[in-house]
Amino acid sequence: MSTEITLAIIGGSGLYNLPSLQNVETFDLETPYGKPSSPIRIGMLKDRKVAFLARHGIGHVINPTEVNYRANIYALKMLGATRILAISACGSLRDDFAPGHIVIPDQLMDFTRMRPRTFFGDGLVVHISSADPFCTDLSALAAKAAFQAGGIVHPNGKLVTIEGPRFSTKMESNLFRGWGLDLIGMTSSPEAFLAREAEMCYAAMAHVTDYDVWHTSEQPVSVDMVVRTLHQNTALAQNAIQIMIENLPTSCNCGCEHALESAIITDPAHISPTIQKKYELLIGKYLK
Repeated sequence: MSTEITLAIIGGSGLYNLPSLQNVETFDLETPYGKPSSPIRIGMLKDRKVAFLARHGIGHVINPTEVNYRANIYALKMLGATRILAISACGSLRDDFAPGHIVIPDQLMDFTRMRPRTFFGDGLVVHISSADPFCTDLSALAAKAAFQAGGIVHPNGKLVTIEGPRFSTKMESNLFRGWGLDLIGMTSSPEAFLAREAEMCYAAMAHVTDYDVWHTSEQPVSVDMVVRTLHQNTALAQNAIQIMIENLPTSCNCGCEHALESAIITDPAHISPTIQKKYELLIGKYLK
């Protein structure tokens, strides 16, 4: 079902659609892992094909734990996407990452507890490398685009994903600060790791909306605070996406596209035809 998509956007809190898309087609897909969060819109942007998926559903009806991350990534893979830019709202764990700033994280800690973390199992064992969980090439392009769009951009950051949907306690927030983490969010895990298993480049554009609850001179994070900052940053995010689209090279040479090459540990002779068929989209090229 490949459509030669230049970039897939997973829109998080505050970016529920991409109004600049033209000649839009909508794909309402079913995957082996269920339905994705929303129908996927594919259209033209700057003469290049772009896909858009609303992570929390139309109208923001799915909380971070309930998001079907596997179906979302798999559906984009079905449509032929090879690169994903994820937009998310995050809290800052340091003074210099202020609300309104954009951070392109380069490291990720998974502090979630209730989410399926892999596509694989049922007789197929895969150990994916995740030393650098974000695609370095795509992240660099995202940082450059956000800067050119007028944002205050931090090109690196260590992000922790919590389960949610509640915000942190002060003890939790200060614990994460003590561990040297920079950002706190609710959606990058397992999204980034599943994208790696699907051999897709993945970068995140994190919009800092608050100082979580650790900052003694600031109000604790609230929904109103998050929404207000996201509204102010929506135009910036949309402009950055358009700039990024113009600068994307036609092919990937970062290694993400071969992530499974040395990750499958199960002896091919012991992978049943049923399992081969189930995972054909993901591992078919390694079983021929």
